[in-house]
Amino acid sequence: MSDNESCCGEGFILTRSWNDTDDGVSLELWLCTHNGPVQLTIENQDSVFFIAQTDIDRLQPLLGIKRGWSVKPLSLVNFENEPVAAVYFRSHKRSRDALHILRRHIRIWEADIRPPERYLMERFINAGVSFEYSLSQSKTKALGNATSGRLALNHPDSCPAYLSVKNPTLKPASATPVFKVISVDIETTMDAKTLFSIGVYGADVKKVFMSSDENRLEIVDDFELIYCASERECFIQFLDWLEIYDPDILIGWSFIGFDLWVLSQLSIKLDVPFTLGRNQAKPSWRIDPEENDKRYISIPGRIALDGIELLRTAFYTFASFSLEFVATELLGEGKLLKGSGRGSEITELFETDKLSLARYNLKDCELVWEIFEETKLLQFAAAKSRMTGMPLDRIGGSSASFEFAYLPRLHRKGYVAPNIAELKLDLLSPGGYVLDSEPGIYRNVLLLDFKSLYPSIIRTFKIDPYSFWYAEHKHLNDSEKVDGFNGAFFSREQSILPDLVAKLGSERDQAKKDNDKTLSFAIKIIMNSFYGVLGSPGCRFYDPRISSSITLRGHEIIQTTKRWIEESGKKVIYGDTDSVFVWLGDDIDEKEVPKIGLELAKSLNQQWQEEIKNQYQLTSFLEIQFESNFLQFFMPSVRGAEIGSKKRYAGVVKNGDKTEVIYRGLESVRSDWTPLAREFQQLLYSKVFFHEPFKEFVKQYAGDVYLGKRDNDLIYRKRLRRKLEEYDRTSPPHVQAARKLAEKGIVLRKGDWVDYVITVNGPEPVKGMSQLEISQQPYSAIDYDHYIDKQLAPVADSLLQFLDCSFAQITDRQLGLFA
Repeated sequence: MSDNESCCGEGFILTRSWNDTDDGVSLELWLCTHNGPVQLTIENQDSVFFIAQTDIDRLQPLLGIKRGWSVKPLSLVNFENEPVAAVYFRSHKRSRDALHILRRHIRIWEADIRPPERYLMERFINAGVSFEYSLSQSKTKALGNATSGRLALNHPDSCPAYLSVKNPTLKPASATPVFKVISVDIETTMDAKTLFSIGVYGADVKKVFMSSDENRLEIVDDFELIYCASERECFIQFLDWLEIYDPDILIGWSFIGFDLWVLSQLSIKLDVPFTLGRNQAKPSWRIDPEENDKRYISIPGRIALDGIELLRTAFYTFASFSLEFVATELLGEGKLLKGSGRGSEITELFETDKLSLARYNLKDCELVWEIFEETKLLQFAAAKSRMTGMPLDRIGGSSASFEFAYLPRLHRKGYVAPNIAELKLDLLSPGGYVLDSEPGIYRNVLLLDFKSLYPSIIRTFKIDPYSFWYAEHKHLNDSEKVDGFNGAFFSREQSILPDLVAKLGSERDQAKKDNDKTLSFAIKIIMNSFYGVLGSPGCRFYDPRISSSITLRGHEIIQTTKRWIEESGKKVIYGDTDSVFVWLGDDIDEKEVPKIGLELAKSLNQQWQEEIKNQYQLTSFLEIQFESNFLQFFMPSVRGAEIGSKKRYAGVVKNGDKTEVIYRGLESVRSDWTPLAREFQQLLYSKVFFHEPFKEFVKQYAGDVYLGKRDNDLIYRKRLRRKLEEYDRTSPPHVQAARKLAEKGIVLRKGDWVDYVITVNGPEPVKGMSQLEISQQPYSAIDYDHYIDKQLAPVADSLLQFLDCSFAQITDRQLGLFA
């Protein structure tokens, strides 16, 4: 085979990085492929940003005659229609140094785009990539070879190989990865300064590395327990094994902020190179002081994913994101050790029963693995990465995702992007429109929902930053423009974002046909983020004239839809942003309700198609759907008033043979109410909805509270939104509880959760959540009247007022018996 013979491959980009060299900026991409890891190196690249052409002559006086930079006028303009030039640097560091000098004197654009992202986005490469190369450009190397350190000396026959390719030709591809994944968890002393053990769990591996006073292997049940002669040896054995096993992805719980950070600190203490990356590369850290010192890690060739962060990115919500709580909710099982005292239990097990500690350690790894499997988190992350170009550990970045897709298309339209907060306008963009609700208990309520309303508005009315600039700069006449709001107008023919929306919508429809729920959900999140990005001052394309052209159009659509429905003789009792609730009347046969819903949706869609065609000469991409019908529906009033509340309701829906009660915005789904109130609401509402006797239930429930039978359900849980010292003297209850914890030496930080109960002496902090036995704690007496008056009564009266009844009427005669 000739050295010039062409070869090709395809893979999924795991990590991307850059280095300055004598020959320019060098990019490094690590791929996951079906044939193992691949390292791609792209050499001789430039770092670039843009300036106005009128400032070209100012560069040399400011930068001097140093070599390594050049400037070139381009046929691009900025959003003010000024011609721009590109300034190229052979070193990214020199680019940063020049930036600090220049930005004090001239305007600069797109200076924050890193070289790897610039390279990939301009080639429309997201996560999947195909690469073509000749044999002379490639080498097969052993990970952990003799020049790179410890592993090759200890395991010369076990080192995995990888393909290294220089300067391949890259193209976008739809690579479907099969990742090699392990779940990792560590056990330490309570101060996290001494390592006890490291557990690893995967599809074909179950191991625990245990600090001990001997080296030996024990096969226990179905896992390997590797005793290591010291804490340092335990760390080394784990890193050696990691290099041999060679995973693509490491997963864990509080993984980056705790496990990996602790290991990085222990590596310093133990004088062990923290060779977590491929080819025994060390990771790099970034700490964000604006996010409560949140830590981020970059590992060459591997990705670290935290289950908590990924669940939040996928819009999962839990009362607590502790591993115990989430595992119990999703899997029906939890940790082997529970409660607030498990730190001391772990230490005791390490000293007296290392085998039990190993089982506990490995169980935590297994729980994380099973949570990822149950929720398909990895598939979700990969789908978002493929669609947005964001690395697997950064898929939550909506603005970055938007820019990755938008910037290269914008450049091809002849524009460079503005900087964040560059546009100054004294104008605010309103939020979604919420109709006034009509409180009450109803039967036969339709929920009609606009499918992806804001993306559909973008697509229908050509709303787009580039379209706005183009229409203004080309002085289009009225027939060539579509009017927006607050002075905005858009080109009918020239746009970027509507086409992106159309492409994503088509891909989502195909995902639905393929029954790929994970991909469909990922695309839905991306599409719905477009307005959020355009409406955020933290986005470089933020312009309230553009974002208000989306939201105010949404207001108009909801109001018009309500009018059309009521003109047909039906009653709209509520509407919120992209949906309306239609009451058909209590006397209609419930079997006819779905048919009416489908017919109404079809009629409304036809009306919108005709309206938009006749009024705007545009094609409507609005689509209203019959989402569901409520057999029973309750819309509460604002507490203490007669007007209806907003974003709060409950109802009974029937899906096939299954009937369930759903809650939106009520105490039952809010984490700042106690478990007591949430359970009480669910049980009471179910009885009322299904026409069961409820008065005796209310009496019994209140009585159980006074008798101490519900003590474990009295815990409030609230997050500290600021640093503790930043709260003023009128402190809310959770702050008072946090201060009492601080007096005991337990200082909570901004973002931490505070668990507390209300006693006759005010809020008292508690540890743990589901495992607490309050009666065993040295608290003041619980203020049961508080829980009756502030938790049960409001929940009950919001519903009972519509039944000509009240909590007081039911319980007053009984309360004396409870005291």
